Amino acid sequence: MRGLTLILTFVILTATIAFIVNWVLVRLERRAKKSDNLWDDIFIHSLRRPMHAFVWLQGVYWAAEVAYRFSDAEVFTANEVLLRFGFIVLLGWVLMGLVRGVETVLTSERVSEPMDYTTMLAIGKLLRAIIVITAALVILQNMGYSLSGVLAFGGIGGIAIGFAAKDMLANFFGGAVIYMDQPFKVGDWIRSPDANVEGTVENIGWRVTRIRTFDLRPLYVPNSIFTTIAVENPSRMFNRRIFENVGVRYADINVITDIVDDIRTMLQEHEEIEHERTTIVNFSTFGPSSLDIMVYAFTKTRKWVEFHEVKQNIMLNISQIIQNHGAEVAFPTRTLHMVAQENTELAQEKDQPISTSESSSATGKGQGGVVQSQKPLNPEQEHQERQS
Repeated sequence: MRGLTLILTFVILTATIAFIVNWVLVRLERRAKKSDNLWDDIFIHSLRRPMHAFVWLQGVYWAAEVAYRFSDAEVFTANEVLLRFGFIVLLGWVLMGLVRGVETVLTSERVSEPMDYTTMLAIGKLLRAIIVITAALVILQNMGYSLSGVLAFGGIGGIAIGFAAKDMLANFFGGAVIYMDQPFKVGDWIRSPDANVEGTVENIGWRVTRIRTFDLRPLYVPNSIFTTIAVENPSRMFNRRIFENVGVRYADINVITDIVDDIRTMLQEHEEIEHERTTIVNFSTFGPSSLDIMVYAFTKTRKWVEFHEVKQNIMLNISQIIQNHGAEVAFPTRTLHMVAQENTELAQEKDQPISTSESSSATGKGQGGVVQSQKPLNPEQEHQERQS
């Protein structure tokens, strides 16, 4: 009965201390958020929950010790090992929280020079992997396993795993190459001419990269693929290009020079055109049904929606310039030449077989000298006519 009372006392005391510790840390965290120092926020936030768990770990340990003294049960002989195990886990929890907090702060706008998010993400993943591996090795050592034996087994096992999981290792090193070379980062729009890959990068993992396509479907690409294909990163372009051919009618060739000059002037005065880049406006081609004017320029904006708004404005201005000169935008046409009706009738008469018989001169004169056309005779009729 005394042992049960002590155990309940330890539990109640532990709950009270845990409540007080949590209450103090919550208020310290609120005060730290109001200060200009960023690092105290990270430290207190990463310490609050593990500290609360540590108080409960100590309380449970002492309660188990009391239970062991009064019961001598074999289950309580592992208290020391479990305490060390819990302490290592809690320490790793604190370190993981610190890494996550530092990663968040260094990539935010709260610092004067934010670090690249992709780079910081890679460093954070590497540090978390080191923490997990180190914690696992320390736990194994505290459980009585020799570190040298574990490492030797890991070396032999690593060779076997390497042969069995070469694709996974290829993806791992592909991810490492992406983090080091940084052909793209999270948030970039990428596409590849060698593979059906296009979209916005959402996450770069150690095995796969998640890309959100333009129809909002997730696309998971193994990292090893990026070591064998060319990747285009339109997000890193300096400007967007306008490249259009505008056609006017052949009837407007007399004003083509004036139209070209006015379009060039309009682009040179346009606020959204990057004048440091190449700008070309020239009559370029005699098209099948139009005189083609090449318009080549770069916009200042790189954003997709804003670019199309600027392009629309420029195309409407070009249309207005063409109208101001009394010209029109050309479209494919076909001209049909109609043959005169008299020529058509003559052609039909030439194609029709005819037979003429000359009668007496009186008959010819009676008809005004016009040769009359008759139906062709068959051979019998022609023979009878000759005999008569």
